[in-house]
Amino acid sequence: MRIGVFICHCGVNIGGVVNVPEVTEYAKTLPYVVHAEHNLYTCSEAGLAAINEAIKKHDLNRIVVAACTPRTHEPLFRLACKGAGLNPYIFEMANIREHCSWVHSYDPKGATEKAKDIIRMAVFRAALLEPQVEPEVEVKGSSLVIGAGVAGMTAALTLANQGFKVYLIEKEAELGGMTRKLFKIYPTLADSTEVVNTLIEVVRLHPNIEILTSTTLKEVSGYVGNFNVILTVPEGERKISVGTIIVASGSSIYIPPKGLYQYGIYNRVITQVELDKMLRDDTIGRPERVIMIQCVGARKGEIRHYDLAALPKSPTAELLRRILKARKEEGWPYCSRICCMNSIKNAILIKERSPKTDVVILFGDLRVYKEYEDFYRKARDLEVRFIRYIEEVPAEIMKVNEEKLNVMVYDALAGCEVTLTADWVVLSTPLIPTKDMVMLARMLKIPIGTDGFLMEAHLKMRPVDASVDGIFLAGTVTGPKDVPESIISGKAAAARAATLMMRKKVSAEAITAVVDRDLCIGCGLCEEICPYGAHRIEEGKSQVIEILCRGCGSCAAECPRRAISMRHYGDHQVMAQLKALLRPALTGAS
Repeated sequence: MRIGVFICHCGVNIGGVVNVPEVTEYAKTLPYVVHAEHNLYTCSEAGLAAINEAIKKHDLNRIVVAACTPRTHEPLFRLACKGAGLNPYIFEMANIREHCSWVHSYDPKGATEKAKDIIRMAVFRAALLEPQVEPEVEVKGSSLVIGAGVAGMTAALTLANQGFKVYLIEKEAELGGMTRKLFKIYPTLADSTEVVNTLIEVVRLHPNIEILTSTTLKEVSGYVGNFNVILTVPEGERKISVGTIIVASGSSIYIPPKGLYQYGIYNRVITQVELDKMLRDDTIGRPERVIMIQCVGARKGEIRHYDLAALPKSPTAELLRRILKARKEEGWPYCSRICCMNSIKNAILIKERSPKTDVVILFGDLRVYKEYEDFYRKARDLEVRFIRYIEEVPAEIMKVNEEKLNVMVYDALAGCEVTLTADWVVLSTPLIPTKDMVMLARMLKIPIGTDGFLMEAHLKMRPVDASVDGIFLAGTVTGPKDVPESIISGKAAAARAATLMMRKKVSAEAITAVVDRDLCIGCGLCEEICPYGAHRIEEGKSQVIEILCRGCGSCAAECPRRAISMRHYGDHQVMAQLKALLRPALTGAS
């Protein structure tokens, strides 16, 4: 056994707390370790080259890297081992950043000793690691795209242009999704109908795309590369087999409950989507004033507290007292991101049509990111007025007559309440998850985030991948996005799916469950608790579908007969780590 240990400074993240040279010298004293070194950044090109060179020079057959979290960097180091001719599963990673230097930054000496313990545990586990073979399966060269909005159609077209067969399904009778409801698209102010209709025409004419409207997903089984899908079509049911699935089913618009800001009571109180329709149909006329209210139904997850006893008896204090008595507006806790820009876009359209119209935007916080800052400046140049109000005190709307409304709001900058008379009051509401999203998530085994949208596998490392291999996410299923962002995410999801299908074969992690058929009694508990559906009871014994298994270990932990074990995480390997930690003298460690 010839183990090499590579310890990372991670700049000052580790090296600023842990005495890395001292730990490196300690690692050299451990059994089976024939080489140990430290690098400034082991994950850098120079660090990976050092590992490759050491493997060849010292004939290493086991590798330990002490650095940061395996969640982000383990695949990189495994690939480096594979490039040097070693099996990637003889690699072990010790986390001395999150588990050591970051949590013990106040105690460098103690952190150094803990780093030694963590590395010693990793070395003794590495000595027992065995080469593993990753299971491979064929990948069908076809894809199912769920949802025919701009993200779904973009994904379908991107795949079809690369020669893949695409089934594009849409629950509505028409293609286009939510973009069909808009008038203009920011920041270019292009006509949404022209954009969508052009995309629809190209998709309809493409020979590799089969469009299925008024169609829903009934059942999905199988695994990456081989998904068996049952669709509910107008004629009944249809079965298809695909290699990948792209979920682009979109989101919906929050509709304010009746009475919120007098919505549903006064016909002059509308939403931004309704304003888009009026602008498209040119039915809004030339109003004297239009007032837009931001964050209606959004950003309602936090309650701000005020120390009223410390406030003087003033009009402001009286207003703040009313805050705590006011009923908290119901809605969604997150920022929808697109509301501010959509309001500014419609404000600009109104001002360009009717320069004399006074457009006022009431906001708690205004968020115009990226290049949209210039769009905001354009609105200011057109004399669109922005008034900041205290979010906890919503604007009060009162009817003057059939064509006029009074809006009373607290102007935070002026420090007093103001009353504005308006022809129209427009509510900016967020994008929210659809009701069908929960059923779709359960069917595809995709987790749902705290905001109700589908969760990516990793926000930065795998932003369009679902947690289930072979399934990808596009558009607003993962959260609010504007049209350009939805198009980009559709292309990104298609690129990930195409990469998978071009390989024609896919390898899965070798860390899977193994069943001892002599001990198995076929109780079915593993089949019941497996979150990935990897277990099947066949002929009275449990059978593992390796390509579905994610190595979570739930089945091994619950098996009453201890008939299930985990590859790469055997009991003897885990016990070796524990013994190295608790009884270092018996392991030969100093």
